[in-house]
Amino acid sequence: MIHIRKARPEEAQALATLMLHAMQDIVFYFIGEADTQKAHAFLTSLIRKPGNQYSYENILVAEEDGILLGQLCCYPGAAILQLRAPVLNVLANEYGHHIDPALETQAGEVYVDSLAVSPLARGKGIGKILLLYAIDLYCKQQDGILGLLVDQENPRAKKLYLQIGFREVEQKNIFGKEMLHLQYWA
Repeated sequence: MIHIRKARPEEAQALATLMLHAMQDIVFYFIGEADTQKAHAFLTSLIRKPGNQYSYENILVAEEDGILLGQLCCYPGAAILQLRAPVLNVLANEYGHHIDPALETQAGEVYVDSLAVSPLARGKGIGKILLLYAIDLYCKQQDGILGLLVDQENPRAKKLYLQIGFREVEQKNIFGKEMLHLQYWA
């Protein structure tokens, strides 16, 4: 049976592996090179620490029989600058890479930063289960808005989000890609 719960810091390596499935190109951009080992180390170190956008504190996991099948990283959009600052500091101090990425979220929504499912668990509805859990938690129980970005070149993901009940809000250009900003509200 699939169980959804908060992530733990000791799961950082496994979570980094999952996250890279969803955001490898972005992490390569962040660290300034296409090196999977460095990208994994970058995410692992951030996931382990509290107080940043990729922290275990912001991650929900789908687990079955002790195996992580998927992850959903989300946080209040109003906190993006505060949560991003430690990430930018790591990039500058440990990778010598200074970036100023566009803001992908804003106050008024809980932002789904990444959603990833293990290749071994794809096609089993794990991503949908995580999204529905987040919708229940943030939209129905807390009367909030859940937001996310979807790449215009990923019609399969867009179709899933729209079927669940997300609505198109605007278009954004993030990391040189045209993205759709979608939101769900109850």
